[in-house]
Amino acid sequence: MNHLATTKEDILTASRELIKENGWAAVSIRAVASRCCVSAGTIYNYYESKADLIGDTIESVWHEIFFQPQDQYVFNDVEACVSWIYERLQYGNMKFPGFFSLHSFGFIKEEKTDGKKRMIQTWEHILNGLCVVLKNDPKVRADVFDKQFTEKQFADILFSLILVSIIRQDYNPSSVLMLINKTLY
Repeated sequence: MNHLATTKEDILTASRELIKENGWAAVSIRAVASRCCVSAGTIYNYYESKADLIGDTIESVWHEIFFQPQDQYVFNDVEACVSWIYERLQYGNMKFPGFFSLHSFGFIKEEKTDGKKRMIQTWEHILNGLCVVLKNDPKVRADVFDKQFTEKQFADILFSLILVSIIRQDYNPSSVLMLINKTLY
């Protein structure tokens, strides 16, 4: 349902709705303005360019996909965290079809600075979170990590497997969970 946009969040909500309904290419200043029942000039009051709008939209999609879970236990258990990440990726793929592949490949290929920067920031946040979870999980054997094999290196492996699942659109964490069990516990 169309409504009058009065905030940036209204505009970002409209942008996310356009992506959900018609894919990434549907987001434009005019399309968002139309969805919000305002003039394109109103959108320009909030965003200097389409690139700025797209950058904020990307960030808001990532935030919707990776909201903070109510159960903070997820951040103290490697298996629970990885399962949660896969669930969120599956949700993101369902809610925003093609977002991951178009977003990732589009920005890497075209090197659109702001969008690529935000994507990399999100990925780094996930990777850093995995490192924290690896340090906090009391089930992880004390002798697993050392100077030759660090939490960061294992987090890199986990994150690489997560990225591959995005490309393949395979959101089944069973192989990754098996790796975690064989390596950490």
